[in-house]
Amino acid sequence: MAIAGWAGRDQANVQHHIDELAAIGVKPPSSVPLFYRASAQLLTQAENVEMLGGDGSGEAEVCLVSDSAGRLWVTLASDHTDRKLEAVGVAESKQLCAKPVARQAWPLAAIREHWDALELASEIEENGQVVTYQQGTLAELLDIETLLAKLPAALKQGESLAPNTLLLCGTVPAIGGIRPSPRFSMTLTDPVLNRRLSHSYTVIELEVAQ
Repeated sequence: MAIAGWAGRDQANVQHHIDELAAIGVKPPSSVPLFYRASAQLLTQAENVEMLGGDGSGEAEVCLVSDSAGRLWVTLASDHTDRKLEAVGVAESKQLCAKPVARQAWPLAAIREHWDALELASEIEENGQVVTYQQGTLAELLDIETLLAKLPAALKQGESLAPNTLLLCGTVPAIGGIRPSPRFSMTLTDPVLNRRLSHSYTVIELEVAQ
C-alpha cells in the first residue's frame, strides 16, 4: 500500500492543503506529490475501527487497486491519520492508523474517459449533527496517467501500478478545517453511469496510557 500525498492538480489547492496541515503543526513536504508507504495490514473493511487517542481524523481518497493480474480497479478509502503524531512525522502518523476501504470497486477502464467527473465527498458527526466535511471532483486531483508516471520504481511494473498494490490517489480539502469525528462517511459518485461507492465507519477511541 502507498498513499499519494499532495496529489492535487491545481497547485493553489495543493498549497491550501499544505497550509491547513501547517496550521496544526505539520511540516511541508520535500516534493509533490510524495508517496508514503504503509503496511497493507492496515487496510480494513470493518464498520468499527479502533484508534489510539482522539487526535485522528478521516480523509476520503479515491483509491487505485492493481490485482494479481495487474488489472486496475477504482474504489474508495480513508487515509485516517493521527494528527498529533503527524506534526512529528507524516509517514509515522499514517502507519499508526487503520485505513478503512470500501467493499466494492469499479474497473478503471469503465470510468477512465470521464475520470474528472467523478465526485468525492465525506461527512462527519459534529455536535450531534451530520455535516459535509469534504466535497469535490477528481478534476482537482492529478489524472491517472500523470500520477502513474510519477510513481517510484518500487510501486511500478512497466508504466502501470505493480500487481497486488493499492494506491490512495489523493483527496480534496476539508471544509472548515481538519478535525476529528467519532464517525466518518465517504462516497465516490459516478454521475455519468449513475452509481456510487460508499463506506462508513465508527471510531472506537482507545485510551492512551501514561
